[in-house]
Amino acid sequence: MVTLLHLSAAFDTVDHGILLRRLETSYGLQGCVLKWFSSYVDRRTHFVCCGAFKSAPTLVPCGVPQGSALGPILFLLYTADLALLIQRHDLCPHLYADDTQIYDTCDPSATAALTDKMSACVDDVALWMCSNRLQLNTAKTEMLWCATSRRQHQITRVGTDSEQSARSVRDLGIYLDSEATMKAHVSRAVSSCFNVLRQIRSIRRSVTSPVLQSLVASLVLSRLDYGNAALAGLPAHELSRLQSVQNAGVRLTFSANKYDHVSSLLRDLHWLREPQQIEYKIAVLVYRCLHGLAPPAYLSVDLYRATRTCRSSSSLSTFKCRLKTELFSRSFPD
Repeated sequence: MVTLLHLSAAFDTVDHGILLRRLETSYGLQGCVLKWFSSYVDRRTHFVCCGAFKSAPTLVPCGVPQGSALGPILFLLYTADLALLIQRHDLCPHLYADDTQIYDTCDPSATAALTDKMSACVDDVALWMCSNRLQLNTAKTEMLWCATSRRQHQITRVGTDSEQSARSVRDLGIYLDSEATMKAHVSRAVSSCFNVLRQIRSIRRSVTSPVLQSLVASLVLSRLDYGNAALAGLPAHELSRLQSVQNAGVRLTFSANKYDHVSSLLRDLHWLREPQQIEYKIAVLVYRCLHGLAPPAYLSVDLYRATRTCRSSSSLSTFKCRLKTELFSRSFPD
């Protein structure tokens, strides 16, 4: 079970006084360093400019500057105690900027206990948000119950004001469905990519071939490649849907007929097919985890090295644990 919290105007509601006190008491910043942060967030002004006209400057009473490298860091320091609150409920937190997820697993017989624990945690999080001048939007807070279709009815609602259990949710741009099939993400990715291709096709006669290639690569391939490591192990018919987008993009780049083969065209552009692109992404990620190069340390937790005395003991080989069911096995490839 995973609950995705939604904050309304998260970066804009950070209280400056609470932030500075937290930097001083929780992180030990004092003296000149604390004054740096005070001058950075305090007494800022903003105004609206339209052509040659400009409104009067107005003081910004709260919030951290967006679009800066320091803004998300200050917000994470501001909400760091939220992770401890979630852990006190024996649940697992995951925070990325203003996106917060609460998740845990249980046996099928303990769904009621997990629901009560999650509901109590969400209610306490809402109180913590209110006391820290943050606004939790319960109407947009979503819960995903990952289970088989016959167990979907076991959990329908979490928290006093939260929405019902959703069949698919959007988390950091990736759509997750309750059965871990990734069909929702594939469908939305294919739909959005073909929509962009139609727009590019309408202007293809007005741009040069290099510009057309850059448009397809930046606006279409980037959508296909984003988060594609989560698509490892999908059935061939789902990956073929993604490949059809790439085929349409490469034909548009070369102004080829829709029945022309794309193998030679892909080689000319040095583009990997989608299944190979996913394998390449997984291989690079595993390599970084094995050599300590992956920025999040938790990515290396579930990777194991072969320790038995055999010819492969000196190699950096990995293996996966056997799963009792085949429901989620394809989401964790060898």
